[in-house]
Parts: sequence; structure tokens; C-alpha cells
Amino acid sequence: MDASVSRLKKSAPPHEKSALSLAKSPRSAAGPVEISWSTAKHPLSDRAVRRIARAALHHGERAGLPIAVVFVTDKALARMHGRWLGDGRPTDVISFDLSGEGGGPAGELYISVQRAAAVARRRGVRVERELALYLVHGCLHLCGFDDHGARARAKMRSAERAVLAGLGFEDDPTPFE
Repeated sequence: MDASVSRLKKSAPPHEKSALSLAKSPRSAAGPVEISWSTAKHPLSDRAVRRIARAALHHGERAGLPIAVVFVTDKALARMHGRWLGDGRPTDVISFDLSGEGGGPAGELYISVQRAAAVARRRGVRVERELALYLVHGCLHLCGFDDHGARARAKMRSAERAVLAGLGFEDDPTPFE
């Protein structure tokens, strides 16, 4: 589904300041969730984004983890995908584990709103649900979940379904990558 660079050993992750200017937030029990939209459409409210992210982090046993979520275009995410993972094709979500970087968020998620809208249309689900899936998926990567290999992917999918169901999203039994 996505590209995770939690184990990538390149120089420090992007901190794409052009997409998100982060103010260093104090850590709190709920964990700050910084949000930036570089797209015209905002299918989820910032409040919903925080709620979804916190539910996923709680499920992954990293409640309180400070993260930044940046909603971008397909073009911007494909560019990042190429730069950081050597694959210039469009993708849905990229997660960066910054926990060893000090200061700022411990993780960053970059999510393509355009990809979510296209995939939602193709799958026959609401775009809000598809974006929530990408957000949950990226957060679970920050919690140590992986989706490389059948067993790990099954565990990831089960966790995604559990978090989404707990948030009241309808189940989507359609297979996906």
C-alpha cells in the first residue's frame, strides 16, 4: 500500500518545510498531531484527522506519539517517493519515523488526497474512509507494523480494520494492494 522509511538510513528525513511548517509542540498524554493541507480539498476535518491518528497510535501502543500529517497531491508524493525510496511512481501514504531525530514530531505522514479520491471512486467507498485508511496505515507503520510478507500484511490489515471499525467506519471487504 504505502512506502515506509522507518528503516531508511539516508540523511535525516525530509521535514518538507514547504509542505508543513512545524512549531515544536510540547508532548502531552494525547500527543500532538500537527496537520497541514497543501490541497484545495479537505475531505476530513482536522478534528477527525486527530481522532483517527490517535486511535491508530493507541491501537499500536504508541499513544501520545507526536506526529505531523501532511495532505499533498499525487505529484508531490510521487516526487517524495522517488527522492526517499527510489521509486517515482505515485503512492498513497509515506511514513517517516523521526523518533531518533530529536525535537519536533516523532513521525511524519504524507498522504495523497488525489490518490484517495481516485481509489475511493474505483473501490466504491467514501473518500473520507479511504483517507482514514491511509492515515491509520501510516500511523501503524510508526508503531512498528509492517506489510512486507504475507503474515505481516495480514496483521497490518487486521489492525487497520479494527481501528476503522472502532471509529465507526464501514467495513470494506474489497481486496486492495
